[in-house]
Amino acid sequence: MENLSALFTDFYELTMAQGYWKKKKNRRSVFEMFFRRHPFRGGYSIFAGLETLLTKLKTFTFQDDDIAYLRSLHFFDEGFLEYLKTFRFSGDLYAMDEGSVIFPQEPILRIDGNFIECQIIEGLLLNIINFQSLIATKTARVYLASGKGGIMEFGLRRAQGPDGAMSASRAAIIGGAIGTSNTLAAKEFGIRAMGTMAHSWVMSFPGEEEAFRAYAELYPSHPVFLIDTYDTLKSGVVNAIKVGKEIVERGGSFGVRLDSGDMDYLSQEVRRALDEAGCEKATIAVSNDLDESIISTLVNRDAPINSWGVGTRMVTGGDDASFTGVYKLAAYENERGVLVPAIKVSDHPEKTTNPAVKQVLRLRDADGMAVADILSIDDAGDAGTAEKLAEGETRIFYHPSADYRHFSHTIEAPPLPLLKKRIEGGRRISENPSLTDIQRHCARELETIDERYKRLLNPHIYKVSVTQKLRDLKLELIKTCMGDL
Repeated sequence: MENLSALFTDFYELTMAQGYWKKKKNRRSVFEMFFRRHPFRGGYSIFAGLETLLTKLKTFTFQDDDIAYLRSLHFFDEGFLEYLKTFRFSGDLYAMDEGSVIFPQEPILRIDGNFIECQIIEGLLLNIINFQSLIATKTARVYLASGKGGIMEFGLRRAQGPDGAMSASRAAIIGGAIGTSNTLAAKEFGIRAMGTMAHSWVMSFPGEEEAFRAYAELYPSHPVFLIDTYDTLKSGVVNAIKVGKEIVERGGSFGVRLDSGDMDYLSQEVRRALDEAGCEKATIAVSNDLDESIISTLVNRDAPINSWGVGTRMVTGGDDASFTGVYKLAAYENERGVLVPAIKVSDHPEKTTNPAVKQVLRLRDADGMAVADILSIDDAGDAGTAEKLAEGETRIFYHPSADYRHFSHTIEAPPLPLLKKRIEGGRRISENPSLTDIQRHCARELETIDERYKRLLNPHIYKVSVTQKLRDLKLELIKTCMGDL
């Protein structure tokens, strides 16, 4: 994927950056990305896009023509433009493992650097993580709804532009897809290219039998015939069986694809016809505006479907067009060089941020199943401020909105820190996992989340809570801020 200019940022990031530079306020700051609610009315989300972000950050700079453009706006001082010529991300980046199951209000990524670099990379960070997390989450829902079946990503032609198509293909693999119709994405990401035939192939021959036979001659290794160009049951499956039986007699195999009509009824009838013809091993694939609800219904009806081609409603997000990720200041260095917590206060409690540099600790039961995620104050290099949660102790944890809700829990297993350092001083220090490795991690993560959180309808709400120390700090800062009004 091509490099991006550092102009890929909101204009106000640059106006603020010049302000930090001119006012000599370009000190250390810590920003965190979190999201406010799950998409699709779900009970979990999937963190995706990290590797793309890490790659982009390496070359996220201003070129000469970028500086010339900014100069032409007559908005920026020449000294500031000279500063931008040497701009590169030189801070630290902490993040959860890509493919992790994530929940609202918890930091999924943390940036520790100077104000200017933290602000300029905001747009890039949110653009990449929000979109890929949306698509990975949608795909995971589709994958689980299918009973962990074969999900083929077929969304290239309906995705939001070339960049959207490429990012969607990558994110879909993380969420559980086994391959993509996007040939460039297959090459770029080292994933499986998949596809059968279009109606135009069938229509270009005198009849379906000729079309299927020609295709089988070209691609004898398990060809898949599209059988709904004319009449699925009266001609499509009949001709597929004619050609398919010849393939079976030669020791091969074949499949059929349905792209329209009543998928439940048609798949049952097609399966019956194939079995009666002695083609019990022939597979059935379906496509046509599928989503997790439709797939779940078909699975619950025992529709004999082997694989699912899912496009529009997966790569666009379907009913949810965006992921609600935001990027907020958590701490900054004051004039005395001391890192102090920062908070944004709102009339809406859920929009009042949780201050300070934080770690996310996942609590698990004795069987390794996730119980709750706890936001705790992290030292981030400052001695004496780290919070520890010990196995065996009983603690009270509080709702992140700082209201009365809380729960008591005895810690059964060592808490798992989720935020890990990926970049230090602008240099990557973490491993570069393959897309297959990230997909496997996602699948393992989903296994550690109880089924009640993964229901399509009315999922249970997973606990994201804060420690007593963080709650006290938040209440103190709210009181201080309100006292200043």
